[in-house]
Amino acid sequence: DPVMAVGNPLGLAGTVTAGVVSALGRSMPARSRTAARLIEDVIQTDAALNPGNSGGPLVSSAGEVIGVNTAMIHGAQGIAFAVASNTANFVISEIIRFGRVRRAFIGVSADTTNLPRRAALLSQVSTSTAVRLRSVEKNGPAAKAGLKEGDIIAAIDGRPVTGVDDLVRMLDAERIGRETLCTVVRRTGVSQVTVTPVARAG
Repeated sequence: DPVMAVGNPLGLAGTVTAGVVSALGRSMPARSRTAARLIEDVIQTDAALNPGNSGGPLVSSAGEVIGVNTAMIHGAQGIAFAVASNTANFVISEIIRFGRVRRAFIGVSADTTNLPRRAALLSQVSTSTAVRLRSVEKNGPAAKAGLKEGDIIAAIDGRPVTGVDDLVRMLDAERIGRETLCTVVRRTGVSQVTVTPVARAG
């Protein structure tokens, strides 16, 4: 679909560039001074973006704001990204209500790993990858629930977890304080572990 990006690239006020939506549902890593985070549901476009476009609207041919221009890839031929308007609305509402964006936190670091076929069958998931816990924070929600380093999370509340991106997406604000059922693969077999995430800024 055709789109237009509006902004002030390189100080040139009121500039409009045109392109198309080239992909939806991307995830983009972002790093602040304190932590690395994942920006979800990002729109990929080939509308030319330059420094100064960030924060400007990405507009559809119907005049609807569908995203907020965010980033480009240096050296690429016209690959740029915008945060979807739904995500921007969510962030704004969280900041207005709570002064920060809340995320569900279970206290783990993890890597994407291959899920053996037998483990996938036992877990009743149809994916070939899952999440292996690299570390579990002492006294965090995961540790209190009995999760351990090396455990593989194959599903959350019955939904497959195909990688770290999936895990981050699923641990949204709606899961704060809510019992969450994790399908865990261990050497001893597959078990169901209930974790109750807590709130954390993210």
